[in-house]
Amino acid sequence: MALAAVAAMRIFDGSAWHEDAALLFDAGRVHGIMRARDVPAGVEVSRADGAMLVPGFVDLQVNGGGGLLFNDDPSVGTIRTICAAHMRFGTTSLLPTLITDTREATAAALEAGIAAARDGVPGFAGVHLEGPHLSVKRKGAHSAALVRPMDDEDLNALVTARPALPALMITCAPESVTRGQVAALTEAGIRVSLGHSDCGYDTAVGYATAGASLVTHLFNAMSPLGHREPGLVGAALDSGALHAGLISDGIHVHPAAMRAAIHAKIGPSRIFLVTDAMATIGTDLESFELNGRRIYRRDGRLTLEDGTLAGADIDMAASVRFLHRHVGVPLGMALAMASFNAADALGIGDRKGALHAGADADFLELDDGLNVVCSWCAGVRMHEADPA
Repeated sequence: MALAAVAAMRIFDGSAWHEDAALLFDAGRVHGIMRARDVPAGVEVSRADGAMLVPGFVDLQVNGGGGLLFNDDPSVGTIRTICAAHMRFGTTSLLPTLITDTREATAAALEAGIAAARDGVPGFAGVHLEGPHLSVKRKGAHSAALVRPMDDEDLNALVTARPALPALMITCAPESVTRGQVAALTEAGIRVSLGHSDCGYDTAVGYATAGASLVTHLFNAMSPLGHREPGLVGAALDSGALHAGLISDGIHVHPAAMRAAIHAKIGPSRIFLVTDAMATIGTDLESFELNGRRIYRRDGRLTLEDGTLAGADIDMAASVRFLHRHVGVPLGMALAMASFNAADALGIGDRKGALHAGADADFLELDDGLNVVCSWCAGVRMHEADPA
């Protein structure tokens, strides 16, 4: 494949802005960024339809999209549909996420992920298992009947599947997994995220020492920040070893809490955005089922009949807009939280989430309103803007 370039008024490389510049790429990888007028003769240059180029979004928690839920049919076809649905909203790398389910469903999800990796499904970056090893007290919309402690069979299945997957992430609670199990998972290259837990600060920090490196949807389904017992929220903000996912829809977390968390977070770990999106993305669905329970879509919320939040009805581009406009996060920082921060948390920041030389050529054309005009994945233009 010959060297090609896309020029734009502004390009964000993941940490800095470039004015009137061009992004050069070849064979699916970024070659570099330079001033548009300095692009070598003979290089084919196209002009971005949008106002800016930015790194493709990376979403580590995607339950569904395009009318499908990963739990309903954990297959390559479902993964392909989910990835395509979110690609239209700027997510060029995602983890299809299986919510707490049976052993059989978990095994099917892992097999589907292995097949999707083998088939090279665009946008597929690995599998996230959110449960079933959680705390019943903090189960949220997960089925209490399916929540259970991790046993040797569970551990072996995960360790066995890991080498055939680009990435494997598991959300679990100290109430249902041991520190030894976390250490074994981490040693096998599996990313362990603490979530759906009522554990205290000291316990969370102890599990981070054992190898846990993320926290799932900060503030939601976890012990809150208290002045005497900082809880899992306090550990997520105070520990430099724990990256933390954040749902930016204004429903799961109040903007003031988002601002406080962003200001308080101790590095080098970071806060990154997740959508926790369900089947509704890219559709006009009004309801759907999860583990035999009806989930309703009303006024931007997804809830069970009793009002319990059940995932989110938001895409990543909308999450960035909310974070920038309503939380007051600078645009570059908001974009990084939706791209590089997530990639770094998953351990793929050398390839995803930024537009440096050698990285995958996953990028977006955004208009002035931060709407996605077009998504590019591995240097391939994936779709045109929808008709007005």
